[in-house]
Amino acid sequence: MSYHEDVKKELTLKLRELTKAMPSFARDYFRSIEASSSERTRVGYARDLTIFFNYLTDTMDNLLGKDIKDITVEDMRRITSGDIDEFLDYISYYYKGNEELSNGENGKARKLAAIRGLFKYLYKRELITANPAGLVSTPKIHEKNIIKLDPDETARLLDDVETGDKLTEKQLAYHKSSGTRDLAIMTLLLGTGIRVSECVGLDIKDIDFNHNGIKITRKGGNEAMVYFGAEVRKALKDYLEERNQIIALPGHEDALFLSIQKKRLTVRSVEKMVEKYTKGSVSMKHISPHKLRSTYGTSLYRETGDIYLVADVLGHKDVNTTRRHYAQLEDQRRREAAKYIHLRTEDENPQN
Repeated sequence: MSYHEDVKKELTLKLRELTKAMPSFARDYFRSIEASSSERTRVGYARDLTIFFNYLTDTMDNLLGKDIKDITVEDMRRITSGDIDEFLDYISYYYKGNEELSNGENGKARKLAAIRGLFKYLYKRELITANPAGLVSTPKIHEKNIIKLDPDETARLLDDVETGDKLTEKQLAYHKSSGTRDLAIMTLLLGTGIRVSECVGLDIKDIDFNHNGIKITRKGGNEAMVYFGAEVRKALKDYLEERNQIIALPGHEDALFLSIQKKRLTVRSVEKMVEKYTKGSVSMKHISPHKLRSTYGTSLYRETGDIYLVADVLGHKDVNTTRRHYAQLEDQRRREAAKYIHLRTEDENPQN
């Protein structure tokens, strides 16, 4: 089973576990969206709806103490848009056991999307006569500044990954055996903009040095070819010299990037690795693998000015997604455009 098939299997089993504890109409809903959504999306929706159902049984008089599995369609008919608004306010800060949890604008928007999907399904199937979720306004998402590395920070980070200069004594011991691999991963992420899940899913056979490209599996399962430059090529070549000497554990023989335990690296492992190196090199910024992706996207857009190219290379299905992320850069380019237009020469300008 390939890495991506294995991930799909794990998500499918997780969804099955989550929906087992849900009302029967919710299980029917998830079956209805199977063809139009990814496993990861459905698992996210299931988690969000579980929180919503638990809130209902904790707060609504007619549902107090009821197991969420026993919530009926009749119970759903009694829910109003005001109840959903109160839920969104509640999840700003709440407790689950002794754990304090919170949701910002994005978290609330995601949970509202899950609730809307369920109510839309119930309304479409004529199980309810009104759709209260459709009356609830989406929380306003405030655009945040793009956190990325500047060119000098990128160069300094790669130097530190290569030398291990900013690592602790304990980390340096691991660096001796993993430094070449780490440099290959960091160079690949910064040089191609691929997602960390796409990176850890790479097999050795996915690298094509004849065309300087890697075959990746995008979100949703589509395959794509992403091309790299000379620096990425060298980093991958150097790492493969070491990788070809390692005998991976059964089930991990094809994986490109291996852990010290000779297993395929996980997403969390790469996240921790990026955090380890960036903490020493660029301590003023919280850099994650996604921020490395933003660094690549920003550099590509500045160099080309082609938002459609950036969207295609990053694997965004909708160019508006890309445009939202890089709206600040587009605005900056528009301001700069004004400098190039001169309606009259300086001598013809009217005197004040």
